[in-house]
Amino acid sequence: MELDDRRLDPDDGDGVEGSQLPRSRYFRELLRLQAELVRLQDWVVHRKLKVVVLFEGRDAAGKGGAIKRITQRLNPRICRVAALPAPSERERTQWYFQRYVPHLPAGGEIVLFDRSWYNRAGVERVMGFCTAEELEEFFRSVPEFEKMLVRSGIILIKYWFSIADDQQHSRFQMRIHDPLKQWKLSPMDLESRRRWEAYTKAKEEMLERTHIPEAPWWVVDGNDKKRARLNCIHHLLCQVPYEEVDHESITLPAREHHPDYLRHPVPADMYVPEVY
Repeated sequence: MELDDRRLDPDDGDGVEGSQLPRSRYFRELLRLQAELVRLQDWVVHRKLKVVVLFEGRDAAGKGGAIKRITQRLNPRICRVAALPAPSERERTQWYFQRYVPHLPAGGEIVLFDRSWYNRAGVERVMGFCTAEELEEFFRSVPEFEKMLVRSGIILIKYWFSIADDQQHSRFQMRIHDPLKQWKLSPMDLESRRRWEAYTKAKEEMLERTHIPEAPWWVVDGNDKKRARLNCIHHLLCQVPYEEVDHESITLPAREHHPDYLRHPVPADMYVPEVY
């Protein structure tokens, strides 16, 4: 992942003046924090905790990169990512939160929402996909919805990834010229760039009206991707108190041998060609 990041962004500081984070320190801290995430995962399973983490923010602010580093060394059956597509015609007629509820965790699970029900306060509002009445109902409902989640035992953590205007412009330009990243640029992303100020206004009202004691917002400075990843993971670890879980020592069992078993040959045309 890091080598891929450097192909068109070779400087250690991610192109941000004065932010030179030595790569050796970055990798050392990333590996240390990922080891702590494994310990947190063990604790979540051991105590049957239910953890939900929301990742919101502007396009190219670094949400996806942070999510990838969090999940990189975790068990995908325990820590999974929910990235919902645009709602279907049927889903548009449902209670707004209904399509998100099936993705909530059971005991011993962590769910990372790569964008969440806050789409209504962001892209749907700015792009005109919801009415003013639907938006206002969302703002009335979401605090109560999140309070219900917390009362049910879910640990709810909400991150907003912030990025400066010039940094987003730079990252969009890199995606335009990088054939391996062009898929990240959708027509909606390009339109969001044009409507920068409208998104700013939407974000400010969203944070003001949904920053509640039971589920506060945490803002991550995403102008330096590497620092943003480390800061986000470090903060996430601080939000869920955890302890080391003792595991029984593992002994590899001896393999059974049966003298009457004969291994049959595999036809040569079934093998994948050895191009390399």
